[in-house]
Amino acid sequence: MKNVTHSFVFFGHWPSAASFGFNTDILATNLINLSIVIGVLIFFGKGVLTDLLDNRKQRILSTIQNSEELRRGTFEQLEKAQAQLRKVELEADEYRTNGYSEIELDKEKLINATYPSFENLEKLKNETLHFQQQRAMHQVRQRVFQQALQEALVTLNNCLNTELHFRTIRANICILEAMEKR
Repeated sequence: MKNVTHSFVFFGHWPSAASFGFNTDILATNLINLSIVIGVLIFFGKGVLTDLLDNRKQRILSTIQNSEELRRGTFEQLEKAQAQLRKVELEADEYRTNGYSEIELDKEKLINATYPSFENLEKLKNETLHFQQQRAMHQVRQRVFQQALQEALVTLNNCLNTELHFRTIRANICILEAMEKR
């Protein structure tokens, strides 16, 4: 510190104070040089630094404005997309409803178209069942008649003797002759 004050004190006593020279005292020259450089920087650099900061501020503001515009545009696109999604969902529900109603109509038409065929098949089935029942009853009657006839013949053959047999034949012949005369 002594050197710093010593250099200032001798500054006024130098014989060539008005001349330019080289000072080898590092501490004294650094403080003077730093204060001069800082002063020059503040004086001349203030405008440059202010311009740089203003430019930086303008770029930041324009970036923020662009971001806000993009955000607004994005929200508008989102709202449009949501509206279109709602519209598509409504159309899908309408198609689904119409599709189900068309399916029901087609089903009903198919049922109505096949119902007469079904009725005809049912009628044919009932007629076939009735015919088969009649046929089965006729066959049963024939078998019962045949069995009864066979049993009657067996019984007659066992019970008839020759004389009874001749009387029966004569009675039947008389019946047949009476029938012929009529």
